Amino acid sequence: MTWRPQYRSSKYRHVFGKPATKENCYDGVPITRSVHDNHLCTVNPRFIAVITECAGGGAFLVLSINHTGKVDPHHPKVSGHRGNVLDIKWNPFNDFCIASCSEDTTVKIWDIPEHGVLKNITVSQKELQGHSRRVGLIEWHPTADNIIFSTGYDYQVMVWKLDVPEQVIKNPVRSISVHSDVVLSMSFNTDGSRLATSCKDKKIRVIDPRTGTLLQETDCKSHKASKVLFLGNLKMLLSTGNSRWNHRQIALWDQEDLSQPSYSEDLDGSSGVLFPFYDPDTHMLYIAGKGDGNIRYYEISPEKPYVHYLTEYRSLLPQKGMGVMPKRGLDVCSCEIFRFYKLVTIKSLIETLSMIVPRRSESYQEDIYPMTAGNKPSMTSLKKNKNYIFIYWLYVLDEKSSSTTYVRNGQLDSTHCSPPKTENELRQMFYKQQEEIRRLKEQLNQKDVRIKQLELEIKNVRNSQANL
Repeated sequence: MTWRPQYRSSKYRHVFGKPATKENCYDGVPITRSVHDNHLCTVNPRFIAVITECAGGGAFLVLSINHTGKVDPHHPKVSGHRGNVLDIKWNPFNDFCIASCSEDTTVKIWDIPEHGVLKNITVSQKELQGHSRRVGLIEWHPTADNIIFSTGYDYQVMVWKLDVPEQVIKNPVRSISVHSDVVLSMSFNTDGSRLATSCKDKKIRVIDPRTGTLLQETDCKSHKASKVLFLGNLKMLLSTGNSRWNHRQIALWDQEDLSQPSYSEDLDGSSGVLFPFYDPDTHMLYIAGKGDGNIRYYEISPEKPYVHYLTEYRSLLPQKGMGVMPKRGLDVCSCEIFRFYKLVTIKSLIETLSMIVPRRSESYQEDIYPMTAGNKPSMTSLKKNKNYIFIYWLYVLDEKSSSTTYVRNGQLDSTHCSPPKTENELRQMFYKQQEEIRRLKEQLNQKDVRIKQLELEIKNVRNSQANL
């Protein structure tokens, strides 16, 4: 019998990067010369925002997403910080709300007019004062509205609740003190129940953001992490950093066991920080290096060998930072599955780069656009209101029989007992039920992925038998 090599079937094997023409890029943007290792750019379907170089204080530029071509050097800016702006992030549930943090130790929330920034904006909607040193990172909660996390050079991660009447908020909801050095990156899992951080002490930590409890911590000498990312519902973490020989390296971790990486790969000997980007809909991982012109991309699977290299986009223009368009802003007619906005400092240019799945048909390709995250929050910030607790905590009380229905091991279990009487008991019940629901959803997603893989394998076997 003739030996045939076993190829892994993938609809994303031939994905390619398509840069926009110069007319469809943003030219003449005074990109910041800051050496801070952040993305420096954030995008939503309406606007693109980029941190800019300015004299006296800090500022960033907000442009309409369609405002391509040459940018007016005197274009109005958002300039209310007294120190350099270090990070900016759009609110995932409001395309007209953006957060920024700065060396002046504050985080500010800004309202952007519907028609864009027509004059300099210097007054913020909210100002968050709590850090004692400069604030380097901010991250919106992925499912709860009006919740933002910040971390600074005081080693604290602070949780802020924004739906309060005060314009200046001085007390965070929670301050998480589990780090011994500066936090370099933060990442939430899909439902926001876990927060992963990488720190200057080269360790990765997994934290419960509700309680601030440290759940997991790496103690691996062979990988020095600089950036960390949750990989959707796969219960895995991806980190980029350096090996003990100072090669740039990626590593994959089981979120429940951070003692040793499940997978690691040395990439090259360059010195720039590697920015990871993950698309949970296509299970594709993109790795872009600061100061590089290339972007590597991979496909992630829940089973060994986990990481499958696809190919690499190459360019002569080095990127200083990157912005990513949310899925709801992509062009489905051209089979676009991801879009980068590359900051090219040497040319004062923001270049648009679309990742395209080549298809002959011009009709909508349903198989490459599964259900994705929308712009509506699934919950609001926690209130001390028992009606709210009953609505969102999936607690069912039968008044006639005084029986309580719980979700246990995926089944409804009715027990005749008195209902919880205190808010503490309700909260504990809620956390247990939420954890069980999250676990069942993850199991269901993993089984769906496995079913699709088996269907593909059966199809490949039938094709190979037909060719014999």
